Amino acid sequence: MIRGEVLLVDDDPLIRQSTEQWLTMSGFAVTCCSTAHEALSHLSMEFGGILVSDVMMPDIDGLELMAQAQARIPNLPVILITGHGDVDMAIKAVRDGAYDFIEKPFVPERLAEAVHRACEKRQLMLENVRLQQNLATQSGLDTRLIGISPSLQKLRSDLLKCAELDTNVIIYGETGTGKELVAQCLHEFSKRQKKPFVALNCGAIPESLIESELFGHESGAFTGATAKRIGKFEYADGGTLLLDEIESMPHHLQIKLLRTLQEGVIERLGSNQQIPVDLRIVAASKADLSIDDNFRQDLFYRLNVSTLYLPPLRERTEDIPLLFEHYARLAATQHSREPRRISGQDVRTIQQYRWPGNVRELKNIAVRYALDGEQSAAQLLYPQQGELTHERFVDTSLPLAVQVANFESAVIQHALMTHQGNIKAVMDMLDLPRRTLNQKMAKYDLNRSDFLSDAERETQSD
Repeated sequence: MIRGEVLLVDDDPLIRQSTEQWLTMSGFAVTCCSTAHEALSHLSMEFGGILVSDVMMPDIDGLELMAQAQARIPNLPVILITGHGDVDMAIKAVRDGAYDFIEKPFVPERLAEAVHRACEKRQLMLENVRLQQNLATQSGLDTRLIGISPSLQKLRSDLLKCAELDTNVIIYGETGTGKELVAQCLHEFSKRQKKPFVALNCGAIPESLIESELFGHESGAFTGATAKRIGKFEYADGGTLLLDEIESMPHHLQIKLLRTLQEGVIERLGSNQQIPVDLRIVAASKADLSIDDNFRQDLFYRLNVSTLYLPPLRERTEDIPLLFEHYARLAATQHSREPRRISGQDVRTIQQYRWPGNVRELKNIAVRYALDGEQSAAQLLYPQQGELTHERFVDTSLPLAVQVANFESAVIQHALMTHQGNIKAVMDMLDLPRRTLNQKMAKYDLNRSDFLSDAERETQSD
């Protein structure tokens, strides 16, 4: 199984041959070139791999090759290899867009690991481009539920099946995952799409009013009922009624809802007349209704014909850059702004963040990112004077090594932001020597320039 495509450039035939053999044995498809000119002839937008190049080469060196390659293919992952490098060159290379920087003599496994990660990044970028192109040309479910992760692809597939069945549905998901959007999609892809879609948040309406909201009332049914009012059930007749946060519905209303589902009729408050209703009920909940002691199990069984699960954002990190760019671009367009390019550092920041508010939180940050134009993603996500907590930046479901790396990267980012890129202050804060800090910044692709104050940026540009 091919793990990725690699364009390898080195003017030393022995090193080129041995590196090609090792990468091939590691599962990569390798194309070798002895000069930068030869390598450039292989690079076009159709190229689906990454570039691995020696730095010290005649005519065009690796740094210039990287610049020309990324001019042809924006954000192309480039790994640079040199026996003449130093920390300053490594940091400059990373700042200029290198994915990784490896010094000779290198451990072959270290190179293979870096190549594997770069190929994964390249494939994700290509998939994002493909999906964006689809979004521009399609008007289907992909344009509403955006993402390429397996969990979201399964959600879209399950949703279409549920839409065809026309059964009652329970949607489970954390706050901000998009339960109402999924319910709207269920309605729009069902045979009820031409009838009303009505949403009611059971937790946002006082208990004294929710019964009237659902069932309606006759004039004089209670104090203040000066006129007849149609309830949500009648208004949604023929269509879809979303009952969000259904776990907060009062117990006596659960009984009335069960009767409505069983008999297909309602009675307005203050009336004995039975009114038939034909609608699909979609219930949304943060809690597992099957084990909720406050939720009637007979009502649960009546609703639980079909079930959809919305994964939290932290479990589909490959969707985060695509969603962020979508909402940022949308905000820029709505406010007649030029879309802001999302830097590689910002992409890493948003993928490391835990997103406790899920897509709703991401959308808000993306809008601020698009309209502010100055603040980085780290500045928007980190509390201005608050603490950097492990829980907000580490997914405990990941292997320990990955958790440690993610948190270490977040700590260094936080220090850089706190001291606005002042390396001496960061060294003092983290108690790290300069060389160690430089190596870790290179490892996590952290650029000092991303954290400078506006005044210092202007000074440097002058």
